[in-house]
Amino acid sequence: MNLNNLKLTISAPSKQHYPESDLPEIALAGRSNVGKSSFINTLLNRKNFARTSGNPGKTQLLNFYNIDDTVHFVDVPGYGYARVSKKEREKWGKMIEEYLITRENLKAVVSLVDIRHEPSEDDCMMYEFLKYHHIPVILVATKADKVPRGKWNRQESIIRKALRFDSTDDFIIFSSFDKTGLDHAWSAIEKYL
Repeated sequence: MNLNNLKLTISAPSKQHYPESDLPEIALAGRSNVGKSSFINTLLNRKNFARTSGNPGKTQLLNFYNIDDTVHFVDVPGYGYARVSKKEREKWGKMIEEYLITRENLKAVVSLVDIRHEPSEDDCMMYEFLKYHHIPVILVATKADKVPRGKWNRQESIIRKALRFDSTDDFIIFSSFDKTGLDHAWSAIEKYL
């Protein structure tokens, strides 16, 4: 895959705007500030391809990133962000749900959680939702560089227990800072392409 051939295809608010394409799609979901944009940028070996922001809640549409005409990465709005109105959060929720349930191109969801914390109620709901709808999940525990390596197993165990994790799903400990888990993430994604 040529990582120099990248482009944002479209930022879509709803079904009518999804790209007409037969490319497989890998969606990326996680709560605001979990490191979704950093994860995408690290995978693609770019600094600012996906916009990172100090302001959580920046992604408000479904961003379809075309990776070398091989796959679309679909960045969905972060959930659980308190500083937007309840009405706005509900709108995002409907947009995300519509995409996840109706999009035939969707092959898997990279669900991101922060390794430092027990998964939030929203994280658990997202995982349950994906399992209920039989959508393959690649679980990525981000920000591994912020936890001593000796505590990774403990944190992984806390996350697995909270999510009632299905051991047939991939579990990847990841750091965009030192690229821990980068190869594992790519090999998990490539299984669905």
